[in-house]
Amino acid sequence: MIVDDEDLATSHLRSYISKVSFLNLLSCHKNAADALNSIENEDLQLVFLDINMPDVNGIELAHIIRNTKGANINIIFTTGFEHFALDSYKVDALDYLVKPIHYEDFIRAAYKAKTYIEKNSKQTATTIKYNETDFIFLRVEYELIKVYLKDILYFEGAKDYVKAYTANPKNCIKSLTTMKSLEEKLPINSFMRIHRSFIVSLDKITVISKSTVLIGKIFIPITGQYKEPFKKFIDQWF
Repeated sequence: MIVDDEDLATSHLRSYISKVSFLNLLSCHKNAADALNSIENEDLQLVFLDINMPDVNGIELAHIIRNTKGANINIIFTTGFEHFALDSYKVDALDYLVKPIHYEDFIRAAYKAKTYIEKNSKQTATTIKYNETDFIFLRVEYELIKVYLKDILYFEGAKDYVKAYTANPKNCIKSLTTMKSLEEKLPINSFMRIHRSFIVSLDKITVISKSTVLIGKIFIPITGQYKEPFKKFIDQWF
Protein backbone atom coordinates (compact mmCIF):
# COMPACT_ATOMS: atom_id res chain seq x y z
CA MET A 1 0.00 0.00 0.00
CA ILE A 2 1.08 3.57 -0.71
CA VAL A 3 -0.12 6.35 1.60
CA ASP A 4 1.00 9.76 0.31
CA ASP A 5 -0.83 13.01 -0.42
CA GLU A 6 1.64 14.01 -3.17
CA ASP A 7 0.63 12.79 -6.63
CA LEU A 8 4.17 12.98 -8.00
CA ALA A 9 5.62 10.92 -5.14
CA THR A 10 2.85 8.34 -5.55
CA SER A 11 3.51 8.16 -9.29
CA HIS A 12 7.21 7.48 -8.71
CA LEU A 13 6.47 4.74 -6.18
CA ARG A 14 3.92 3.14 -8.51
CA SER A 15 6.54 3.04 -11.26
CA TYR A 16 9.20 1.55 -8.98
CA ILE A 17 6.85 -1.09 -7.57
CA SER A 18 5.80 -2.20 -11.06
CA LYS A 19 9.43 -3.08 -11.81
CA VAL A 20 9.86 -5.41 -8.82
CA SER A 21 8.54 -8.95 -9.25
CA PHE A 22 7.89 -9.64 -5.56
CA LEU A 23 5.91 -6.43 -4.93
CA ASN A 24 2.19 -6.20 -5.72
CA LEU A 25 0.49 -2.84 -5.25
CA LEU A 26 -2.91 -3.30 -3.58
CA SER A 27 -4.02 0.33 -3.19
CA CYS A 28 -3.00 4.00 -2.94
CA HIS A 29 -4.40 6.56 -0.50
CA LYS A 30 -3.90 10.29 0.11
CA ASN A 31 -4.81 10.36 3.80
CA ALA A 32 -4.87 8.23 6.93
CA ALA A 33 -8.64 7.80 7.04
CA ASP A 34 -8.82 6.20 3.60
CA ALA A 35 -5.81 4.04 4.37
CA LEU A 36 -7.32 2.74 7.60
CA ASN A 37 -10.45 1.67 5.73
CA SER A 38 -8.28 -0.63 3.61
CA ILE A 39 -5.87 -1.75 6.31
CA GLU A 40 -7.82 -4.96 6.98
CA ASN A 41 -6.81 -6.43 3.62
CA GLU A 42 -5.37 -9.78 4.66
CA ASP A 43 -2.77 -9.68 1.87
CA LEU A 44 -1.26 -6.40 3.07
CA GLN A 45 2.28 -6.81 4.37
CA LEU A 46 4.04 -3.55 3.58
CA VAL A 47 3.12 0.16 3.58
CA PHE A 48 5.12 2.97 1.94
CA LEU A 49 3.99 5.74 4.26
CA ASP A 50 4.50 9.48 3.88
CA ILE A 51 5.07 11.36 7.13
CA ASN A 52 4.08 14.96 6.39
CA MET A 53 0.33 14.65 5.70
CA PRO A 54 -2.65 16.78 6.82
CA ASP A 55 -4.92 15.78 9.73
CA VAL A 56 -3.19 12.55 10.84
CA ASN A 57 0.49 12.44 9.89
CA GLY A 58 2.45 9.32 9.02
CA ILE A 59 3.99 8.85 12.47
CA GLU A 60 0.55 8.96 14.10
CA LEU A 61 -0.86 6.59 11.49
CA ALA A 62 2.02 4.20 12.11
CA HIS A 63 1.16 4.14 15.83
CA ILE A 64 -2.47 3.34 14.96
CA ILE A 65 -1.35 0.54 12.64
CA ARG A 66 0.95 -0.88 15.32
CA ASN A 67 -1.85 -0.78 17.92
CA THR A 68 -4.40 -2.46 15.65
CA LYS A 69 -2.33 -4.79 13.47
CA GLY A 70 0.78 -5.31 15.57
CA ALA A 71 3.82 -6.44 13.58
CA ASN A 72 1.79 -7.98 10.76
CA ILE A 73 2.16 -4.84 8.64
CA ASN A 74 5.60 -3.45 7.98
CA ILE A 75 6.31 0.21 7.32
CA ILE A 76 8.79 2.07 5.14
CA PHE A 77 8.53 5.83 5.66
CA THR A 78 8.85 8.24 2.73
CA THR A 79 9.36 11.93 3.40
CA GLY A 80 11.15 15.05 2.26
CA PHE A 81 12.40 15.82 5.78
CA GLU A 82 15.37 13.99 7.29
CA HIS A 83 14.66 15.18 10.84
CA PHE A 84 11.80 12.66 11.11
CA ALA A 85 14.23 9.74 10.98
CA LEU A 86 14.47 9.24 14.75
CA ASP A 87 10.68 9.26 15.17
CA SER A 88 10.34 6.64 12.43
CA TYR A 89 12.37 4.10 14.35
CA LYS A 90 10.26 4.61 17.48
CA VAL A 91 7.48 2.73 15.65
CA ASP A 92 9.86 0.01 14.40
CA ALA A 93 9.83 1.14 10.79
CA LEU A 94 11.82 -1.10 8.45
CA ASP A 95 13.38 1.80 6.59
CA TYR A 96 13.28 5.54 5.92
CA LEU A 97 13.47 6.98 2.39
CA VAL A 98 14.06 10.68 1.75
CA LYS A 99 12.35 12.29 -1.24
CA PRO A 100 13.08 12.51 -4.07
CA ILE A 101 13.47 8.74 -3.77
CA HIS A 102 16.07 7.22 -6.07
CA TYR A 103 15.47 3.75 -7.47
CA GLU A 104 18.69 2.41 -5.95
CA ASP A 105 17.49 3.38 -2.45
CA PHE A 106 14.00 2.06 -3.15
CA ILE A 107 15.19 -1.37 -4.31
CA ARG A 108 17.49 -1.68 -1.30
CA ALA A 109 14.57 -0.97 1.04
CA ALA A 110 12.29 -3.34 -0.90
CA TYR A 111 14.73 -6.24 -0.61
CA LYS A 112 15.22 -5.44 3.07
CA ALA A 113 11.45 -5.71 3.57
CA LYS A 114 11.29 -8.93 1.53
CA THR A 115 14.00 -10.56 3.62
CA TYR A 116 12.45 -9.44 6.90
CA ILE A 117 8.94 -10.60 5.98
CA GLU A 118 10.13 -13.99 4.74
CA LYS A 119 12.21 -14.55 7.86
CA ASN A 120 9.40 -13.67 10.22
CA SER A 121 6.80 -15.72 8.39
CA LYS A 122 9.20 -18.68 8.45
CA GLN A 123 9.16 -18.96 4.70
CA THR A 124 12.94 -18.89 4.49
CA ALA A 125 14.26 -22.30 5.53
CA THR A 126 17.80 -23.29 6.43
CA THR A 127 17.25 -26.65 4.78
CA ILE A 128 15.64 -27.19 1.42
CA LYS A 129 13.42 -30.17 0.76
CA TYR A 130 11.35 -31.07 -2.26
CA ASN A 131 8.32 -33.27 -2.36
CA GLU A 132 8.13 -35.66 -5.26
CA THR A 133 5.02 -33.79 -6.37
CA ASP A 134 6.66 -30.32 -6.56
CA PHE A 135 6.67 -29.21 -10.18
CA ILE A 136 5.95 -26.39 -12.60
CA PHE A 137 4.64 -26.34 -16.15
CA LEU A 138 6.75 -24.67 -18.82
CA ARG A 139 5.35 -23.63 -22.19
CA VAL A 140 7.34 -25.16 -25.03
CA GLU A 141 5.96 -24.15 -28.43
CA TYR A 142 2.33 -25.34 -28.31
CA GLU A 143 2.64 -27.64 -25.32
CA LEU A 144 2.93 -27.38 -21.53
CA ILE A 145 5.76 -29.53 -20.18
CA LYS A 146 5.80 -30.66 -16.55
CA VAL A 147 9.22 -30.18 -14.91
CA TYR A 148 9.97 -31.42 -11.40
CA LEU A 149 11.73 -28.83 -9.24
CA LYS A 150 14.10 -31.38 -7.73
CA ASP A 151 15.59 -31.96 -11.19
CA ILE A 152 16.31 -28.29 -12.01
CA LEU A 153 19.83 -26.89 -11.63
CA TYR A 154 19.21 -23.34 -12.82
CA PHE A 155 17.32 -21.15 -15.29
CA GLU A 156 18.94 -18.85 -17.83
CA GLY A 157 17.10 -15.97 -19.50
CA ALA A 158 17.52 -15.37 -23.22
CA LYS A 159 15.40 -12.53 -24.63
CA ASP A 160 11.80 -13.84 -24.78
CA TYR A 161 12.81 -17.33 -23.68
CA VAL A 162 14.06 -19.00 -20.53
CA LYS A 163 16.21 -22.13 -20.60
CA ALA A 164 15.75 -24.65 -17.79
CA TYR A 165 18.85 -26.76 -17.16
CA THR A 166 18.51 -30.12 -15.39
CA ALA A 167 20.96 -32.74 -14.14
CA ASN A 168 20.73 -34.34 -17.57
CA PRO A 169 22.82 -32.08 -19.86
CA LYS A 170 20.84 -33.26 -22.86
CA ASN A 171 17.57 -32.15 -21.28
CA CYS A 172 17.65 -28.35 -21.64
CA ILE A 173 14.10 -27.01 -21.89
CA LYS A 174 13.59 -23.77 -23.80
CA SER A 175 10.35 -22.16 -22.63
CA LEU A 176 8.47 -19.15 -23.98
CA THR A 177 8.31 -17.06 -20.79
CA THR A 178 10.14 -14.27 -18.97
CA MET A 179 12.45 -14.34 -15.98
CA LYS A 180 10.09 -12.11 -14.01
CA SER A 181 7.10 -14.37 -14.67
CA LEU A 182 9.09 -17.48 -13.79
CA GLU A 183 10.49 -15.91 -10.61
CA GLU A 184 6.94 -15.26 -9.38
CA LYS A 185 5.99 -18.92 -9.81
CA LEU A 186 9.00 -20.53 -8.12
CA PRO A 187 9.07 -21.22 -4.33
CA ILE A 188 11.12 -18.49 -2.67
CA ASN A 189 12.79 -20.87 -0.21
CA SER A 190 14.15 -23.05 -3.03
CA PHE A 191 15.12 -20.72 -5.88
CA MET A 192 16.78 -17.32 -5.98
CA ARG A 193 17.63 -14.85 -8.70
CA ILE A 194 21.31 -13.91 -8.44
CA HIS A 195 21.74 -12.26 -11.84
CA ARG A 196 19.53 -10.54 -14.38
CA SER A 197 19.78 -13.69 -16.51
CA PHE A 198 20.01 -16.46 -13.90
CA ILE A 199 17.75 -18.06 -11.28
CA VAL A 200 19.47 -20.87 -9.39
CA SER A 201 18.29 -23.83 -7.34
CA LEU A 202 19.74 -23.13 -3.89
CA ASP A 203 19.88 -26.85 -3.21
CA LYS A 204 22.22 -27.43 -6.17
CA ILE A 205 24.91 -24.90 -5.23
CA THR A 206 28.17 -26.67 -4.33
CA VAL A 207 30.65 -23.76 -4.04
CA ILE A 208 30.15 -20.07 -3.22
CA SER A 209 32.76 -17.39 -3.86
CA LYS A 210 32.63 -13.62 -3.55
CA SER A 211 30.94 -13.09 -6.91
CA THR A 212 29.99 -16.53 -8.27
CA VAL A 213 28.33 -19.82 -7.37
CA LEU A 214 29.19 -23.22 -8.77
CA ILE A 215 26.41 -25.54 -9.90
CA GLY A 216 27.64 -28.72 -11.53
CA LYS A 217 30.52 -27.51 -13.67
CA ILE A 218 29.05 -24.07 -14.36
CA PHE A 219 30.12 -20.88 -12.59
CA ILE A 220 27.21 -18.42 -12.39
CA PRO A 221 27.84 -14.74 -11.48
CA ILE A 222 26.15 -12.89 -8.61
CA THR A 223 25.60 -9.28 -9.66
CA GLY A 224 24.05 -5.91 -8.88
CA GLN A 225 20.83 -5.72 -6.92
CA TYR A 226 20.85 -9.47 -6.25
CA LYS A 227 24.03 -9.54 -4.15
CA GLU A 228 22.50 -8.29 -0.90
CA PRO A 229 19.54 -10.73 -0.68
CA PHE A 230 21.85 -13.63 -1.61
CA LYS A 231 24.32 -12.56 1.08
CA LYS A 232 21.50 -12.57 3.64
CA PHE A 233 20.53 -16.07 2.56
CA ILE A 234 24.13 -17.21 3.09
CA ASP A 235 24.31 -15.47 6.49
CA GLN A 236 21.64 -17.87 7.79
CA TRP A 237 24.16 -20.67 7.78
CA PHE A 238 26.59 -18.80 10.02
